[in-house]
Amino acid sequence: MANDSGNVTEFGAETEFDGVLSFTDNLIISGVFNGTIQAGGNLEVSSTASCTVDRMTARSVTVSGRVTGDIEGSERVELCKGCVVRGNIRTANIRIAENVEFEGEVSMIEDAPEVDLFSVASAEYKNALIKKVNDAR
Repeated sequence: MANDSGNVTEFGAETEFDGVLSFTDNLIISGVFNGTIQAGGNLEVSSTASCTVDRMTARSVTVSGRVTGDIEGSERVELCKGCVVRGNIRTANIRIAENVEFEGEVSMIEDAPEVDLFSVASAEYKNALIKKVNDAR
């Protein structure tokens, strides 16, 4: 798991789950999952797992098994050797190992300016965005 802090829950190889899943710590899926995942924590799809999702969203997503559907990792997505992913990926950082089957598109999340959106006026936030884009050039 990318970040081992916090609790770790595992859905074992015999577990089948359909529905919407939300969690804040760390989850390892080793069985079958169908549905949507909305998470603030880290997600690992083990080599024995098969997930069919509309969208899988977590801070960090590590895939060693099969995923059909879109993946979003706010910090990172890692596709490990032998995994199969059919869907689009959106993330700030990506690592793709050798011997990965991947069909989809990757879009990179750009860092937001280091300004608290809820504590500044919209004009200040807009100026911070413009400055960040100009600094990147």
